[in-house]
This record gives sequence, C-alpha cells and structure tokens, in this order.
Amino acid sequence: MKLPNFSEHTCQLVTDYSSEQQARQLNEHCHCVSIDKETLRATLCQQQGDTALYKMLIEDRPHLFAETAVFVSDSTIQKQRHLIATIEKIIALPSYQQYVLAYAPSSAAFIPKAAGVFLGYDFHLTEEGSQLIEINTNAGGALLNALLIRSQKTIHSELTTHEITDPETAFMAMFHAEWQAERGQQPLRCIAIVDENPDTQFLLPEFILFQRLFEQHHIKTVICDPAELVYRDEGVWYGDVRIDLIYNRLTDFGLEEPAQHALRAAYLANAVVVTPHPRAHALYADKRNLAIFTNKTLLQELGVDSETIKTLLEGIAPTVRVHSSDAEILWASRKQLFFKPTKGYGSKAVYRGDKLTKRVFSDILHSDYVAQTLIPPSERHLSLANQPTTLKFDLRLYAYKEQILLISGRLYQGQTTNFRTVGGGFARVVIITTGYE
Repeated sequence: MKLPNFSEHTCQLVTDYSSEQQARQLNEHCHCVSIDKETLRATLCQQQGDTALYKMLIEDRPHLFAETAVFVSDSTIQKQRHLIATIEKIIALPSYQQYVLAYAPSSAAFIPKAAGVFLGYDFHLTEEGSQLIEINTNAGGALLNALLIRSQKTIHSELTTHEITDPETAFMAMFHAEWQAERGQQPLRCIAIVDENPDTQFLLPEFILFQRLFEQHHIKTVICDPAELVYRDEGVWYGDVRIDLIYNRLTDFGLEEPAQHALRAAYLANAVVVTPHPRAHALYADKRNLAIFTNKTLLQELGVDSETIKTLLEGIAPTVRVHSSDAEILWASRKQLFFKPTKGYGSKAVYRGDKLTKRVFSDILHSDYVAQTLIPPSERHLSLANQPTTLKFDLRLYAYKEQILLISGRLYQGQTTNFRTVGGGFARVVIITTGYE
C-alpha cells in the first residue's frame, strides 16, 4: 500500500486508507499552510473599517492562530457527537441534577429557561479513540474560529472543514433562541458582553467581533465590566441603556464574588437574561461531574442504563475526586494523573502528576481538585522555519444543546494550551470523509 504524497501546497489522498489512517498520516506529514492572512486582513478591514482589529489579532497576539490545519476523521466526529448526546441525556435526569446541585453554588438552584450558549467539549485523540477531558461553559474562541474558516486556503476538494457553512448565522440563531426561551417574541434590543476588565482580556478581539455581529443584526451592544452595570427599576442598566441580555464571559461561574452581587440579584429576580448561567456551569462544567460520568457504580445508582454507561466510560477520561484519605494511592500513581481544580478554567492551577512536588501535592489535597487519568494529546508534525517541529493538539467542539456549531483545533507546546507557542494557536479542523470505514 503506497503512502499519500505530501507537499507544502497540496495533499493527495489514497482512497484505500481508512479516514482514521489518513488523518494520522496527514497530521504527521502534511505541511500545508491553511490561513490566508491577506484574506483575513481584507475581511477584518471590511468589518472594522480600519486595520485595528487585524493588528490586535495578528500582530499583538501572534500565536492566536496557527497557520496550519489539523486533520480528523468523520467517524471520530460522529462518535464525539454521540457522546455529547449521551451526556445531554444524563444531564436531563432528575437524579443526576439532584446529585450535582448538592455541591453547586446556591445560584445554580435557580432554573432559567435559557439553555446556555457555547458549551465547549474538549477532546484528546488516542489510538483507541477520542477521550473527553473537559466540558466548559462560556467557551471562548468560536467567533475567532469562524473568522479563521473564512480566511482559509483550499487544501483538498475531498475534505471538508465543517458541517455548518455559516457559523455566524448559527450563533445568532442560538442567541435569539436563548432570548425567546425567556422573553418570547419581545424584541431583543440590547446585549452586554460582560467580563472583568474586558480591555485587558486576551480574547478582547472576540468581544469586539461579537459586538459587530450583534450590531449588524440591529442589536445595540456594549462591552463592559460587571461593576459598570446597575440593578435598578426592575432591570439592569449600563448608564441610561437598559440591558436585555448578558453574554456572560465571567469566570466567576456561580456569580459568587462581591463584584457580581448586583448581577446575581438581577439574574435571580429574572430581571435580565444571562447566558451562560450558573446552572449551566453546575450541570455541565464543574470538574466533579466528570467523576460521576466515569463512575460505573454511581451511574447505576442514578438509574443510568448499561448501554449509556458503556458510552460514557469509553469516551471520557477516567476522573476521580481528590480526598486526603486517598493521598497514598494518588501519590503512588501520580505519574499517570492530571490534577485539576473543580472550578478551574483556562488551564489555571492544573498539574501533571509527574511534575508535582510534595508541597504542591499537599496543597491539592487540602483544596477542591479532581484527578484525571493522563490522556496524552495528539501530535501535529510541522516544518517551522524549515525546521521539523512537533506540536500537541486537542479538539474543541462548540455546541448548543446537542447541535455542533463549530469544531476547532488548538496547537501548542507545554503542559496545556497556552497561545504562546510559535506555530500554535487556534487551528482549522479538516474532516476527512474519504476512505473505507
């Protein structure tokens, strides 16, 4: 069987390879450049009217976008889609909700009608199949990746980049669905994109892109810190502008910190629509939930059927809650574990077990952590500055309920994704549908 022919300009596929084999070969040998920076510049200048946003994205954040694509088989994506649908099935169970809400912040007890925008399912790919390592609410990067897709070069006609050809339209439909779930046919007039000190956030360019997208659909949009919002007259106000919906990019997921108390009060009084909201994070993204999804005995106690349990155990990295009583066994097996704070985000305060000192391990034992079986990420072999380079990559599936909105790769070196790696960043995902399954 001959190997595919690879070059810097084109990738010729061999149809007697399975799509999984083709994806592995392409990730190892293809050196195609997929991003067209001139198209990106033209697109941004058309939207923004000047080059400021291009400078923010490309010059100020040089490792935000990877220049190359990553490859994945359609069968892998279909299995991930099935796992996401299975997780939705579990989350709908009253027994599951009762269990997780027992350790969730009190704000999660409030039941909104909105589902929560931009769930992010993060996967590592292995020889045995993909493994879910994390679920996020308010997952960042979706609109940046939509921009990346529009700025791509053609690699091969037999490959596809995405099932949704117009992700921005899908994003707008999602926000309208959130609004209509709460307010019916009332007009959506004003959105606030809220994060702490937004002008200092790494993903500020995405906030600006969302502001432009919403305003193109005749929705007034502000980007602000929660401290700039006031709860009065049965509404949330930014100056003299009443806010209808808050696109929540805060990492205080339960709205527990003092800076969020006014927003929390307004949310609990249903004075404003907040998405994603505390309940979504509690049901989906608290890391302790992964310890439920991979605990066969507990799942049985919650009334989950055997076929569903099988799907979860096969598709999710095994995870346990960290208890000080398990210190000895956790320390002994630490080299096969990854430690994550239960309410963590953005790879903050996460530790590979083989890098742990006893002092840090002691801190973990006295904090709220989970230990997850270490699932090494896939590798992407590149030529950077004419030098062979190996980067790690993971996949993120952006979803709304069970609908996959967009699929992104993230290329990096180091312990976790970081957007500081030369040649790394958000990467276009090319889905291979050729070959025999």
